Amino acid sequence: MSPNQPTSKHKRHGGDSGGLQTLVQAEKLMQIALLLPSAAFVGWLIGAWLDHKFHQSWIGLAGIVFGGIAGLVHVVRMVIEAGRNPASHGLVGDGEDDEDTGRQS
Repeated sequence: MSPNQPTSKHKRHGGDSGGLQTLVQAEKLMQIALLLPSAAFVGWLIGAWLDHKFHQSWIGLAGIVFGGIAGLVHVVRMVIEAGRNPASHGLVGDGEDDEDTGRQS
């Protein structure tokens, strides 16, 4: 074996899993970024419809507030779930062999 060839420790198992994990993390961040405005917009739509139906003027604002709070609660739940499951973020084990045991971490 020549000194320039990587050892088995440096080889990746499973192809380009690092790039895939990066894409998954980017998708989760995009989901969080779109969730709050989407929830507020849906709350405003429902509130505007109720405003029209009941001839009121305050329900649309209440819908925006309710949608924003619902979106925020969902984002907090997503963050808590991500904290409980660090393997979903690639923090536990990267698929490389452990040097001493030969097992995958």
